[in-house]
This record gives sequence, structure tokens and C-alpha cells, in this order.
Amino acid sequence: MINRRRLLTYSAAAGVLAAAPRLNPDFLFSPAMAQTTKPIVFLSAENITGNWDCTAHTTLSQSTIQGFVMGYLARAPMTPENPGELVMELATEINELSATQLEIKLRDDITFHDGKPFTSEDVKATFEYGSQPDRPAQNYPGATDTFEVTTPDDYTVIVDTSKGGYGASLFIFLAAYLPIMSAKDIAEGPGGILTQRLNGTGPFKFVEQRGNDTVMEAYEGYFRGAPTVTGVTFSFVGDATTRMLSLMGGQADIIERLEPEQVETLQGEDGIKLNTSVSVENKYLWFRCSKPPFDNPLVRKAACHAIDRELIMEVMGVAGHASSNFVSPIKFGYIDLENYPEYNPEECQRLLAEAGYPNGEGLPELEYITSSGFYPKTKEYGEVITALMQEQGFPVTLSVMEVAAWNERLYDRPGGGPGHMVDCGWSTGSPEPDLVLRTHFHSSSKRICGIDDPEIDAALDAERNATSLEARQESLQTNLMPMLADKVPALSLFTSVMIHGMRSNLDGLFIYPDGLTDASKATMG
Repeated sequence: MINRRRLLTYSAAAGVLAAAPRLNPDFLFSPAMAQTTKPIVFLSAENITGNWDCTAHTTLSQSTIQGFVMGYLARAPMTPENPGELVMELATEINELSATQLEIKLRDDITFHDGKPFTSEDVKATFEYGSQPDRPAQNYPGATDTFEVTTPDDYTVIVDTSKGGYGASLFIFLAAYLPIMSAKDIAEGPGGILTQRLNGTGPFKFVEQRGNDTVMEAYEGYFRGAPTVTGVTFSFVGDATTRMLSLMGGQADIIERLEPEQVETLQGEDGIKLNTSVSVENKYLWFRCSKPPFDNPLVRKAACHAIDRELIMEVMGVAGHASSNFVSPIKFGYIDLENYPEYNPEECQRLLAEAGYPNGEGLPELEYITSSGFYPKTKEYGEVITALMQEQGFPVTLSVMEVAAWNERLYDRPGGGPGHMVDCGWSTGSPEPDLVLRTHFHSSSKRICGIDDPEIDAALDAERNATSLEARQESLQTNLMPMLADKVPALSLFTSVMIHGMRSNLDGLFIYPDGLTDASKATMG
């Protein structure tokens, strides 16, 4: 039996982090300072794919790189107080003309890094390319044939969703998610120049990839003024201890994904400071719903009732935030669900018996896949989940893999993905909930769990087709989200707390809740 006593104590670190102020986005509009001669060295916890097409991956580290280089119609600070706030960037305003028409007005002083002027044709091309069903990061509410994009002039875009039968308001939050690519690059297709380099409108230009190092330099033509540092070097270092020691030794300026005990170490170090915020990322135990035994919702729900999430929160300490939904509390539509499955061994056993596996008898050997070195404490809470499930009769074996091997096994495939359960977070830089919900739980867009459930499809379509944000919120909260809590194609364990360590002389950063970092006004004294 597992000891129910507190596993670890992080109260001292929690107190320090609670007192740390959230960085202020107002710096975005401050005057530029004299350029610092040293580039920022950012150590990442995840590898990259090597394909620079923004629609060709769902890799968080690569999305963070895109945040330095690419431009977005708007940015979403996603604070708990105002999760739906948008700050205009390439757009100057976004207006609903009707339930099915959206007007986007654009800035007229933007240039891509290759010298091409930014116009409405780039937004049209990006929307149409990014919505194609064959794109791994397909980001829009329907395929290209469900909406129409027109460009009345070089700086106006009209999105019309009447063909798809859903509200144009779906595009509002998505404006903060997909980077705007050059129409000229998109014209070459998914095998062209898009794969070879990033060409954006952001504060830093992509220079080259040197092994695990992505090299970016300041873009002098950035419309808000040239950055005050010469560049950013973004490097993959898979070991969390190595990242921490590099920061302490001065070889790194900023590191991500701090482990809770690293917070305790770094908070007492001279020359180092911490930044924390509730993130847009939930951590999930994804069930392989496309193969036995988790194709049976009774078995999935039994597994959920075997897991004590309070114990997981004790393991996570300051790196986790309790939540009871399939999206983060800073996503549009979040509520704590009353029917979200809680730890209940008796209900677990009742459901197992109803599914034909009394006390777990007859269940196949189950593999639970997790990673090491990327997310905090995956091995530790993975061991807790494994022991709790074994206690209820689930024959589970935990497989802990380095990041690249775990990434290779992550997604669903014909016949079901590797293993039977897999640990993974999902972080999207927008308040839009469908970037999680439709991406993972609609049968047309299988990512990890491979669920194919007509009732879930209908509920997803119903909230997507709502003609206003108010109607969408009601549909999400009263229909879709409770249904997901009943069918549990995945169990959301908690919401991640984003913790970065950085040199105390690094000022002027704004770190978004998905890890994207605005360094356009950063200085290093």
C-alpha cells in the first residue's frame, strides 16, 4: 500500500515564488535602449524536429523558437484574471461583422526578414495553408473548404465561415496561435523553403542550426525598434541538472522546466532570479483508446478512479496547479467539473467488474510510457500512478524514456500507438480551447489517444458551431466538458506551473504562459 503521508515539502519555495511578480507586458512599447553585445543563451528541455515549417510539428521547443522569429496577428498574455485578452501585433483590430464574418485590419509598416512587405495575402495564405487537414499542426476550426478568406485591400482580411456553418468568432483566439508565414514561401508547398528556415516579421532573424543550437540575430528592421541584445542562441540540453549548473556557472542566461527541488537551490543563489506563472499547459495521462483495453470507457474511468491526484500534487509541489478539467484555467470556457473523476477505489472496482475484469483479472499487461528530462517529476509521479493502479489490479509497467525516444512513440497510429498509456502535456499559446479539445478528441484529428466516439464528435461540433462566444461557453461547460469527464479519453492530472530560472542581470523579458518569450526589449547589464 502507498503511504498517504505528504511525500515532499516545497513550502519555502512556494512562498518565494508566490511573492515573485509576474513580468509586465508594458515593456513591449518601451523605447529601445543601447544594444547589448552578448546574445541571450536559452537552454531548452526539448529537442527540435529539424523541419522549420510552422505547420509541420507540435513541438513546444520549436514553437518557442518561432516566438522569437515569427509575427502573430495578436498575442494572448492569458492571465488568470483575463484569459481572453488579446494584444494586437500584426493586426490593429479584429471585428465581428456578423456571426459568420470577421474583419481583420493589419499594420502597413511590417517587412519580412527576407525583405518582402507584409500584406493581407500573407494572412490569407497562412490561414488556408494552416487549415489543411494534412498539416500536423492543423490549427483552424475546419478545413479550407469550410471558410473563405478575401482581401479587399492590402491591409484588410475578411474571414467568412458561412460555408462551414460555424461562427467566425472561432478565428479570434486562433489569431494568437499560428505564426503568419510569407505567401511567397507557402507557394512552394510543404516540401519547399518553409522546411529549411524560418522567415518571419519578429524581433530576431533565424540564422542557422548548429547541431543542438538554433542561432538567431537581432532584426534591425523590427517595427517596434531593433532588439537591445544582439541575438538569441536556443540550445537543447536534455538533462535538467546540466541546465541548472549551466545557469549557476554563467554559461546560460535562462533555463526552463525547473524541477521543484531546483527552485529551492536557485532561490538562494546570488545573481539568479525566478519567474513563475500558471501555464496554459495541462499534463495528461492519455489512454490509447484505439486498442484494448482502453477502447472501453468503463476501463478508462476505472483507471481514473484508481489515481489519487492529491498525491501527484504533493510530488509536483510548486510546479503543479490543481485543476479539474481538460483545459487550463486560463483557457476560454474553463470550469471545475463536478463530475470529474476523483480517487475512489470502490468505484474503480465496481467499474472493472462491470467491464468484465473483476479485480483486474483478465487485463493484459499494460505499458505506461513517460519521459525524463523534459517535464518536471514525470518519473516520480509516474511511479505513484503505477503503484496506485497496481494496487487496484491493473498490471502496469512504467517505461521511462529520454525525450527523443518518447517523442517518437507519442502519437497514435493504425492499430493503436505504442503502449497503453502515455504521459504528455499540451501547450497552445491561445485561449482557444479547441486547440486542445478538438485536436485530441475529435475523430477527424487523432493525435495521442486515438478516440473515435460519435457522441464526442457531435458535442465538439455543437460547441464549434455556436454563433457567439457566449453560446460556445455554455455548450462547452454544460455539454462537451462534462461528457469528456464521463468518457475520459485522457485524464488531466494538473495544470503546469511555468518556472524559468535566469541571470539577475537579464531584464525586460515577458514569458507567456505557453513558454513563448518576448525578448525584443531584453537587456543584460
